[in-house]
Amino acid sequence: MCGILGVVATTPVNQLLYDGLQVLQHRGQDAAGVATADGGRFHMHKGSGLVRDVFRTRNMRSLVGNWGIAHCRYPTAGSADNAAEAQPFYVNSPFGLMLAHNGNLTNADQLKQDMFLQDLRHMNTNSDSEVLLNVLAHELQAASTKYQVDAETIFKAVAGVHRRVRGAYAVVAMIAGYGLLAFRDPCGIRPLVIGRNQASQGTEYLVASESVALDTLGFKMLRDVEPGEAVLIDVRGNFVSRQCADLTSHAPCMFEFVYLARPDSVMDGISVYETRVKMGDYLAEKIRQTMPHLEIDAVIPIPDSSRPSAMALATRLNLPYREGFVKNRYIGRTFIMPGQATRRKSVRQKLNAITQEFKGRNVLLVDDSIVRGTTSREIILMAREAGAKKVYFASASPPVRFANVYGIDMPTRNELIAAFRDDEEIRREIGADGLIYQDLDALKAAVRSVNPTVTRFETSCFDGSYITGDVTALYLQHIENRRNVASPGAGAGEDGDGFDGADGEQLDLNLVQAG
Repeated sequence: MCGILGVVATTPVNQLLYDGLQVLQHRGQDAAGVATADGGRFHMHKGSGLVRDVFRTRNMRSLVGNWGIAHCRYPTAGSADNAAEAQPFYVNSPFGLMLAHNGNLTNADQLKQDMFLQDLRHMNTNSDSEVLLNVLAHELQAASTKYQVDAETIFKAVAGVHRRVRGAYAVVAMIAGYGLLAFRDPCGIRPLVIGRNQASQGTEYLVASESVALDTLGFKMLRDVEPGEAVLIDVRGNFVSRQCADLTSHAPCMFEFVYLARPDSVMDGISVYETRVKMGDYLAEKIRQTMPHLEIDAVIPIPDSSRPSAMALATRLNLPYREGFVKNRYIGRTFIMPGQATRRKSVRQKLNAITQEFKGRNVLLVDDSIVRGTTSREIILMAREAGAKKVYFASASPPVRFANVYGIDMPTRNELIAAFRDDEEIRREIGADGLIYQDLDALKAAVRSVNPTVTRFETSCFDGSYITGDVTALYLQHIENRRNVASPGAGAGEDGDGFDGADGEQLDLNLVQAG
């Protein structure tokens, strides 16, 4: 999961794009890049690291022009610290194209082979985003007449992309001399929203992964890019869109609402904050019905993304809500640390218990999810060392049992604590006195209650159901084997830590850089 932005404005956009990336920094902290256009020329700067570290004043001055795109990337297996795979990517034929992508292509290997053998296109990296760029470039070339570009040609090319590409993808692209193109996969798995600003010199448009970028940059939410839809904004600010997919099925990623997105974002008409409150309500009802005997003195969230759920749960059960952990925001993320010992040490550096909230009490800890269980185990131990009598643990989402192939990095199944264990075995493994998971039906109901028009969700990491229909058991085994060979012991998505972000895109299950 990465963050993408695209803007067409009436004034220079370099600062807009930089500020937007800062707001979307939670979606990717491994690399960042910005590309702008001035006349017929592209200007780009990108590199490894946080947004604030990649860009200096001299870089910003070189990013001239009134329209552009930007990207912040999370690392994937085999690609961390590889500056060459920072986005956007560029090809000069046809027309000149820049592209940034959030998601993961499930048929990237086949597409790379087709590019080389049939389309005669060469790629310089292992990134599936570069694959996607070349597919778009080929389709544009095939659709154009005498290398002239217009809206009809572009929409025809996007339709060709939809026919060839499988998986999840939200895309912003620049077409030299024409304008900004944005499109979303036919299932709408990864989010993409459009904002508009009426400036003194004309209308400006911004496309972004999350609505929080619109809010911060002064744009008003217009709507989401629909699944399969392409949006085209030319350099004069003219806006046109078209449905380019033959068949669509709206199924946004459930993990965005559980963990990845900022709580102040609205995507697919769904407030992330409201969904997390509802998750707490449903979780409270499950505790009331299945564990009424629990004697709980305080409900304590694991910072930060579980706070809304924990507050709602405490209110529904009429229990005290307390802040029991203080988070150090200057410690590296636990899931990118090599080895379990280092990861455990980092958890201790990242969170510290407030002894007064634990001593002599029975506490219910609430987290957004449990992935490996490493963090959960350490946090429970911290609570006991702080003096807790009993420690119960609740997850606002169901057990994570399966690989995700749509752009969210998960460890291998052998590293997922719930992959081959039942709830009681997991409880013993993490050392809790009681363990409560959200039911998947309840999770769906919680999100659906905020926007009843969205009836399907991508929930493969919970139920193993892959909505694109092309993910087979053989495919999963193949990528699992390649993952184990390429980066043994690596993995991501450690237990919930979601406000600062998406603490979790590190494994690309194709071993091709996920956008």
